[in-house]
Amino acid sequence: MARVGWNKPPCPVLLPSSWQKDGKTQSLGTPAFLDPLKRFGLHENRKCSILSPVVTEKTTQLVQLDAAEPAGVSRTAFFGLDAEALAARMKAVGEPAFRGKQLAEAMYRQRLTELDGLTTLPKALRQRLAAEGCVVGRPRIAQVFQSVDGTERYLIECQSGESQAGAPADRPIVAGVETVEAVWMPEGDGGETGDGTEPDAQETLGAPGPDFGTWESSEPQPVSVPQAKPQSDGPGKTWSRATICVSSQVGCAVNCQFCLTAKLGLQRNLTASEIAGQVVAILDRQAVEVGRDRVNLVFMGMGEPFLNYDNFMAAVRLLVREVGLSPQRMTVSTSGIVPGIERFAAEPAELRPKLAISLNAPNDQVRSELMPINRKWPIEAVMDAVRQVRLRSRERITFEYVLLGGVTDQPRHALEVARLVRRSGLPAKVNLIAWNPGPGIAYVMPRPEAVEAFRSTLAREGIPTYLRRPRGRDIFAACGQLKRTVEG
Repeated sequence: MARVGWNKPPCPVLLPSSWQKDGKTQSLGTPAFLDPLKRFGLHENRKCSILSPVVTEKTTQLVQLDAAEPAGVSRTAFFGLDAEALAARMKAVGEPAFRGKQLAEAMYRQRLTELDGLTTLPKALRQRLAAEGCVVGRPRIAQVFQSVDGTERYLIECQSGESQAGAPADRPIVAGVETVEAVWMPEGDGGETGDGTEPDAQETLGAPGPDFGTWESSEPQPVSVPQAKPQSDGPGKTWSRATICVSSQVGCAVNCQFCLTAKLGLQRNLTASEIAGQVVAILDRQAVEVGRDRVNLVFMGMGEPFLNYDNFMAAVRLLVREVGLSPQRMTVSTSGIVPGIERFAAEPAELRPKLAISLNAPNDQVRSELMPINRKWPIEAVMDAVRQVRLRSRERITFEYVLLGGVTDQPRHALEVARLVRRSGLPAKVNLIAWNPGPGIAYVMPRPEAVEAFRSTLAREGIPTYLRRPRGRDIFAACGQLKRTVEG
């Protein structure tokens, strides 16, 4: 039987209290943004209270990996440092600077996880580093939940205690484990269609994309794509493309009423090494060949990336510069954190992922009920901020829209959305997401005919519209279903 479990009490969390704009310091309000969070109905450090089962007892769904090391082991982690920082550390201990580049190559390109495996380093240096308590320190996959459609949901271990938001990447860490979730979707979910990721792809206005199951059932469905398996299960890859969904926080403060992650409240921000570590661990598990395999990253897991902006962008820089991934194959989704969008607009194109806005409602009144953050930054304020982003050739802004049965899925809502998109003046497309159910949330899934009517209405209005297909519903891995479950 599964249960929701917290490994430790909620930790303090540091949220941004100010940011720089035009050389001036802008303030978000009283200390560390906590008062505005409370005022607008957002969570801060609320402990999970859901105790409902979320996976069945089928042993085929859960893969138990090796146990974590005993608590109380003090270590210093290298993972999360870039080549330049690693070079500085090597010089500080009397080694040539190029040792830092060797370390980075071994951790991020070769994906080695033990110092003993870093054979490009002299044995004496490896022994010395180990004796001083140094480790690679990459986050590890603790449990794997496997769906019949090939999707895998991971519980990935992060270090509690010293690995709090803002902690340096080479911090001392003490084993004491909590988990965050990430998802592997072989063949993707169609979310990147039409956003400029595939410049040579044939795009069809309003195309539904590949069939990954029905809209109306939360039960696993047969699929028409190859089933992905861990590489250890077979001699070759069984997927032609894939998407990795990454978390940026443990829990979330934004309190979207239709999202299971909101039930957790915000526990803390993830560090850059914890964010990038999710990606590298999954690339390693799936034997992805960077630069050859077609893999997209979406920062759409647990948390609001723009409320952990510095660590999110530090992770992006690691993934681009050290791992070798393209920012044009990355998409970050925000609920509409205006200061974060304004900072994002200033990022250089060679490091900036694509942008998605979680719209989810046709107007401010409905959006404020579903997403309390709208009371602070309404739709027009979000649009003004998005207009500051200088898009690449063929790039589009994505508006994500969750269809809630009887609430946001009517043709009149589609007409309002079409007007909003046209009025924005942005090159944009709309991704429709049929709401994925979860325990304790009192919405219903839209009917298939309502989804089709909504899509058709937007298409007739000239709005590029695509349907994101649900992946991994049977293991609670679909959009809005992540809530960090552990086996008990």
